[in-house]
Order: sequence, then C-alpha cells, then structure tokens
Amino acid sequence: MKLKNLKSIIVICLSIIIYLSCEKQSESTVCFYYPDNVKITIDVPKMNNNLSTLLIFYALPNGNSTEWTIGKKLAEGDDWHYDIQHIGAQTRFLRKQIKNRNIVVAYLENDLKSWPAWRRKYPNNSELIHSIVDSVASYFPNEDLKIALNSHSGGGSFIFGYLNDTDTIPEIVERISFIDSNYGYEDSLRHGEKLADWLLESDKHFLTVYAYNDSIALYKGKSFVSATGGTWYRSKMMISNLEQSFDFSVVDLDSLIWYNTLDGRVQFILKHNPDQGIYHTEQVERNGFIHSILSGTPLEEKGYRYFGKRVYEDFIE
Repeated sequence: MKLKNLKSIIVICLSIIIYLSCEKQSESTVCFYYPDNVKITIDVPKMNNNLSTLLIFYALPNGNSTEWTIGKKLAEGDDWHYDIQHIGAQTRFLRKQIKNRNIVVAYLENDLKSWPAWRRKYPNNSELIHSIVDSVASYFPNEDLKIALNSHSGGGSFIFGYLNDTDTIPEIVERISFIDSNYGYEDSLRHGEKLADWLLESDKHFLTVYAYNDSIALYKGKSFVSATGGTWYRSKMMISNLEQSFDFSVVDLDSLIWYNTLDGRVQFILKHNPDQGIYHTEQVERNGFIHSILSGTPLEEKGYRYFGKRVYEDFIE
C-alpha cells in the first residue's frame, strides 16, 4: 500500500487553511483519507495563532464509526452508539477548561473498523501509522505544537504500532492514553522501556491507562476475555515493568484503584468488578476522555470526576 501523493497533501492543506481562517465558526471539520483506507476527520476550533496547539489523535474502538464516536443528541430512531462516547462533547468541555491552547482532535478510522485487523493486513503497518501521525501534524506548522496519542478499545493497537516504529518516542508526543485499550502491550517489544525513557525525558510527558477487571467479566453468563489477554492483566504487566523505573503510590478508593507516580504524570486507574459486569465503554463515557487530557495538571478533576456523572451534557450537539 502506498501513501497518497504530494498533490493530495497540498489539497488537504489548503482545505484546512480555509477552515482555520473561518472566524465565524467555533469549530470546523475536515475529512480526508490518508492512506486510501484510513479515514481521518479533524475537528478544528477557531484557531488563535497566539496560543500553542495540542493535536489529539483518537484511534477509534473496534466496530465504531467516526460519527458514533463524536456523538450527538439522540433523535427517535438513532443508533444507541451515538450516545456512548461523546468525544465531540467532551472535546468542547476541554476547550472551555483549557484556555491557553488550541485543542484539535483527529479521529482515526479504517475500512476494517479495527486497528488490530488493519495492522495484521499490512506488514509495514508501523511505518504507515507513523506516517499518518507525522503527515497530519505537518498540517499545523506551529513551533509549539504537541501531540497526544489517545485510544479506546482496539484503538490502542494504533498506538502500539506507532511505538513499534521508533526506538525513542519523539519529544513532540506530550501524552499517551489507553482508555481500556492496551491489549497489545508486550514487554518483549520494549513498550514499557520506551514509555519509561520518554517519561524520564521531560516533566511534560504524561501517561494515562484505564482498565477494569475484564478477566472475570461475563457476557450472557460466559467469560469473553482470557485471563492474560485483557486490559486488566496487561495493565498489571505495564505497572510491573514501569516499577523498575518509578515508585508508585496506590490508593484504593470507591471502586477504583489509582496507581500514581511522577506527581500524577503517570496514572493507572483500574476498576474493581465485583458484579462481573462489562465497563468497557463507561470508561470513556464517564468523563474518561476529559481526564485522559487533564490528568496530572492543575485542571485534573476540576469541574468533573473521572467515572463520575457525565459533565458534558450541555456540550452535546
């Protein structure tokens, strides 16, 4: 599979410039394909050129469309998937809270509706993923541009594909977040080592990982995740690896276990599951995306609580 040619990139750049120059809209959307089976939808606010920009890549969960992921007010007959993530509304909440940055979100969807399946299809998937990130970032020529790699469910595979293509995580990457999405974590691929080195490189690098005890969860009375294949087990693996470099504090509060280190720049939030329920999407819906961007900052849990009541209802459009 080859990447699109320079002419296509220029066309996209011009499209974005047109949207960025539109001062009458609070936000605009640009959608294109790069490569030809990866749909990239960029939600751009009214840009302030005097502010730095945080570009958030949100790799979609398995089986979901970009429209479902962004979310909207439900009307009669609408699919219920429109009401379970609301990344669009959570982004608007973030823009209200974060006053010193432009917040841009790039939604990443592929034709297979699965990043693990897409990666299996292409042997050079890591190279392609890195090219996607670099190409989209190049559309925002800002010296103060920073990147956040964010994901839910199978979207975590996109992030691991990115990590597999580099020995050193680039400095431009400010945040990495796995919202119940770290199924693909492997010590043998040096994922933990790369993350530790990156975290030590700067006190402005943040890692957030959510998981629930899916190893005991039941669907129609049956287990659906193996004892070692789910995010609960993989998160414990990640913590064990990072403990070689950092000392974690552990707080077991309500239904959540908080593992923190580096003054909150690194957070693993693991949910107990005594009722053997499924809490996969709730970790996004209940302010999970918001917290994945604000964790470890002075704005953490200001005006919201992770896994609390949805605080973004007024921002749903």
